[in-house]
Amino acid sequence: MPKRHHKGGRRHFTNFEAVEEEKKKEEKARQWREQRGESNSEDEKSGSDESEEESESSSSEEEEEKEVKAKGVSNLIETANPNRVIQKTKKVTALTPEEGTTAKPQLTRRQREEMEKQRAAAHYRKMHAAGKTEEARSDLARLALIKQQREEAARKKEEEKKSKEAAVAAKRDQLAKVLNKKS
Repeated sequence: MPKRHHKGGRRHFTNFEAVEEEKKKEEKARQWREQRGESNSEDEKSGSDESEEESESSSSEEEEEKEVKAKGVSNLIETANPNRVIQKTKKVTALTPEEGTTAKPQLTRRQREEMEKQRAAAHYRKMHAAGKTEEARSDLARLALIKQQREEAARKKEEEKKSKEAAVAAKRDQLAKVLNKKS
């Protein structure tokens, strides 16, 4: 029975570095064959002009860096695996704070929000104590009204006390007069 191909089967991803290494090996093998005098079928197709340029460029490439000559449009289209994460080297100075500077501690979002909330509450308390908030103004107005009412109540109480004392004194005087007349 023949194998049936189903959608969603195994997928094969090529490693970009492996492809580059393979191209470099092929280039080295081709150069080695050229040095030994052996010819390749691809070199015959490309023509004698390119082989002369390649031999001149190969000597300059060995001095600097070996570059792979792209075939077709592969030099125009740059391919890379988007899933591959390239690890970049970091400098030690970038990791540690410089002398004389203070590094801010890395806080989580919740910690930052909690600190902001505390700062806002302290600022509000300070403004409230200075009487610059609406709530403080209304509280101060209410306190002034209560203070005035208490002063009035204390004044009335004092007047009533004085009037009672005067009434008691008047009664005593009256009683004393009555008793003095009888005796």
